[in-house]
Amino acid sequence: MDAVAREVLARRNATSNFLNYHGFPAVICTSPNDVIVHGIPSATVVLEEGDILSIDCGAIIEGWHGDAAITVPIGEIDEESQRLLTVTKACLDDAIAEIVAGNSLGDIGHAVESRALAANFSVVREYVGHGIGTAMHEEPQVPNYGVPGKGMRIRPGHVLAIEPMINAGTQETQVLSDGWTVVTQDGQRSAHFEHSIACTENGPEVLTLPG
Repeated sequence: MDAVAREVLARRNATSNFLNYHGFPAVICTSPNDVIVHGIPSATVVLEEGDILSIDCGAIIEGWHGDAAITVPIGEIDEESQRLLTVTKACLDDAIAEIVAGNSLGDIGHAVESRALAANFSVVREYVGHGIGTAMHEEPQVPNYGVPGKGMRIRPGHVLAIEPMINAGTQETQVLSDGWTVVTQDGQRSAHFEHSIACTENGPEVLTLPG
């Protein structure tokens, strides 16, 4: 998958903003099952029917950065895993709807958190969304939890990478010995969806839709 991603980036005249970022060795993150984020692609990891896989990819085009992620089923998956994917995608959709001039970062975080908790899932708190533009990670940080009306106010021109990471079990995480791979502490599954979104005078514009 990393080889395919490299080919696609080259074909689109884009460069990777993941490769060599603080030493990261690939152009995508591949995070199966209980891996929350920052999984390193490996030929030794073989996907099986019933797995879920999060793929996170970034690109630079004409000096501008993009960042997006999706979690997909591998073949047929169990009902609870499908529910996790559905709820996490809905968390992202709810958050995008809050990217309106005058709303706050707390409104975005609350939208994610309330949807996840209502489904009896938990929200990863150590890893958050971020501003994005001429650098991949810019201010502000955008947590997936918050209090409505609190935090920085959103204005037209702000571009945010919103990325709910939702666990089927508890919110606790741990980093593996490679220094990158983040897994759920209880071994339960996690899902991750992300888009880069601009706040415009007319509301949110998703910049990382396929096309």
